[in-house]
Amino acid sequence: MSEQSVMESIARLVPKGSRVLDLGCGDGALMAHLISERGCTGYGVEIDDDKVLACVKRGVNVLQLNLEDGLAVFEDGSFDVVLQIDTLQHLRNAETMLRETARVGRSGVVAFPNFAHWPNRLDVMLGRMPVTKRLPYQWFDTPNIRVGTHADFEVLARSCGLRIEDSFGLHEGQEVRTLPNLLASTAVFRFTR
Repeated sequence: MSEQSVMESIARLVPKGSRVLDLGCGDGALMAHLISERGCTGYGVEIDDDKVLACVKRGVNVLQLNLEDGLAVFEDGSFDVVLQIDTLQHLRNAETMLRETARVGRSGVVAFPNFAHWPNRLDVMLGRMPVTKRLPYQWFDTPNIRVGTHADFEVLARSCGLRIEDSFGLHEGQEVRTLPNLLASTAVFRFTR
């Protein structure tokens, strides 16, 4: 998967000049891209010391917070867009964090590995947990504490009272809009309350 094409697909969902909160921002690459290419402002949130340092080196404003503790430090509607890119599958309180994302942002963008991608289905059918570019860990050492599918997120979003404005998949850096639950290794959603 091309990192640049993924960033561009996600960035396209963020209106120019938006105030952005990037939850689990990693090294700050996406936030830096949004600042330089889309004229955005905002913050990244990251817990890992080395990744926080990488954000600072990129010039990205970053807060070191544990997302499991919630987003109480932010007021309702503080941001135009809240991002959770490859974050949701690492959280114990995924539903709560999705609701918090909707609370502090006027819109949200979520992306996560799509466990229903056909090669994953085949591996499970053959009795093995999948190991792919998108899910590169063995079952016993994965940082993902949950797996989800494109279709699962649609149900979760509805149960949280969210309206999906756009959804698609990504695979090998390309957007997949036909049968994303089957043909895409990553699920992507843009939603509002």
